[in-house]
Amino acid sequence: MFKGIYLQGKPHAWRGHKKVRLAASAAAILLAASSSAFSQGVSQRPISGEDALQTAATASAMPLSLTKAIELALEGNPEVAAATRQLEATEGQVLQGRARPNPELAYSLEDARSKTRTQSWQLNLPVELGGKRAARTKAAEKSREQAQAQLNELKATLRANVAAAYFDVLTAQERLVLARDSVALAKSSTDTVAKRVAAGKVSPVEESKARVAEAGIRVELAQAASEQRNALSRLFALLGKIEAPFTVLEGKAENLPPVPKLADLQSLISSSPAVVLARIEVDRRKALTDLEQSKRVPDVTVSVGMQRSNETQRNVLLFGVSVPIPVFDRNQGNLLEALKLEDKARDELQGATVRLHSEVVQARERLAMIAAEIQSLLQDVLPGAKSAYDAATIGFENGKFNFLEVLDAQRTYFTAKSQYLKALGEAHRAAADVDRLLGGPHDPRLTAPQN
Repeated sequence: MFKGIYLQGKPHAWRGHKKVRLAASAAAILLAASSSAFSQGVSQRPISGEDALQTAATASAMPLSLTKAIELALEGNPEVAAATRQLEATEGQVLQGRARPNPELAYSLEDARSKTRTQSWQLNLPVELGGKRAARTKAAEKSREQAQAQLNELKATLRANVAAAYFDVLTAQERLVLARDSVALAKSSTDTVAKRVAAGKVSPVEESKARVAEAGIRVELAQAASEQRNALSRLFALLGKIEAPFTVLEGKAENLPPVPKLADLQSLISSSPAVVLARIEVDRRKALTDLEQSKRVPDVTVSVGMQRSNETQRNVLLFGVSVPIPVFDRNQGNLLEALKLEDKARDELQGATVRLHSEVVQARERLAMIAAEIQSLLQDVLPGAKSAYDAATIGFENGKFNFLEVLDAQRTYFTAKSQYLKALGEAHRAAADVDRLLGGPHDPRLTAPQN
């Protein structure tokens, strides 16, 4: 943006040696002040104008830590609440699975004439054989375990999403500060050029270029402010809130996640939510297969009753047993389906394990690569850009550099800082992916208080 600002005035064309030194010193003071404001960070940046209302609102707001945000999300997120209700509903399946079949009361009447009428009362009691009740109960219990595993997986995903959204807000705030500092420097540059145009030192075209550059940077500021509002909205949505007041977030975006060892991550794959859920599905399918197998054994119905004949005026005791003959229907179709679905669940378990190994390796590699990039930016790029910017500022004050070179150096420094903030956001998202895959929290930032 700053490359469009040109200062073509030369020392020999200026009106007097003293005016030259005064103009150069004033511009250098403006540049030094803006650089000092940028280096002081978020906490020391003065807030004015449109920020006054937000500052008043946040003055009395309680700071929100990452651990507190995760607790609020687990308590108020509607998806977690729905999954909890699903888990509670499976208790009904277990209760129903343990229930025994109901007895049956039968009544029959023979001959409508009162003298020759015969009446029968009979109690039929079904008796389940083949372990049907135990198999049915076990299948219901596996469904309950599956619902619990799904709830755990959802909580792990939510915890990772909250961590990523939390640090997205922090990095968005840093980008907003960076954009405001860029606008401040652009405005000071425009004012400096305007004064030189008024003094007849440079062409009015230079002022137009400076104002165009400032307008472009103000667009970047509006985009950064919108990005911050969107990041806050995403965070509050994860907390289960449609609207929420601005909350001060604890911690810093520079609080980088650690890069875990690959061997430590691979040892946790067997206990990850996805693998546990796939393993429970295999057990559930096995229980359903056992249930279908038990249905091949026919149940027995025992009958006890009494018959009353008006003609003989006698009561007769009735006793009977009925057993279905499994000639045509031996439940062979349902058993075949259950066996194939059990094999399918085993294949899915193997696929989930392989896929999770690959995803964990990729997430860890991405985190390590971004951490190396951040380290390089901190050690080489940012110090070099800052040193060049300081040297250009001092050189401009002494008349050795023109104003365009100072702006180019400042723009390079701001670009490097923006790249650093982008890398921070990607590092936090990569760490959140590792935690989501393994079901964490394995990141100490999720349990330790934020400073």
